[in-house]
Amino acid sequence: MTIVSVSLNEDILNEVDKLQKALGFSGRSEIVRAGIRNLLAEEKERQNLSGSLFAVLLAIHDEKSDEQVTTMQHDYDRLITTHIHNKIDGDRCLEIFLIKGKADEIKAMTKKFQSNKKMDHVKLIAM
Repeated sequence: MTIVSVSLNEDILNEVDKLQKALGFSGRSEIVRAGIRNLLAEEKERQNLSGSLFAVLLAIHDEKSDEQVTTMQHDYDRLITTHIHNKIDGDRCLEIFLIKGKADEIKAMTKKFQSNKKMDHVKLIAM
């Protein structure tokens, strides 16, 4: 098995350790492998989307990145039917986008949010 080094800040490392204990993983490597498998499965599922879709895109980000979110949102106004912005704690926000459109455009919007380093978490739920 190939060894890959990953740098994690203390906050993420503490969360990984808590999750490891809560879910009963044998070590950090196991939880990282499980996370990668989940990400790969989600990406495969997203790549198989086609046609016209209704979807929900969730994004959690630092409050300081509100302007970037607004810019990305405007890039996809034609897809967004509803947008909800909610402050979830001291400096983090949750964006909920109800979107309708062609699968390729929805995938592009999701990719843009996921590739933005200011996003803590991005999840697409397509129907």
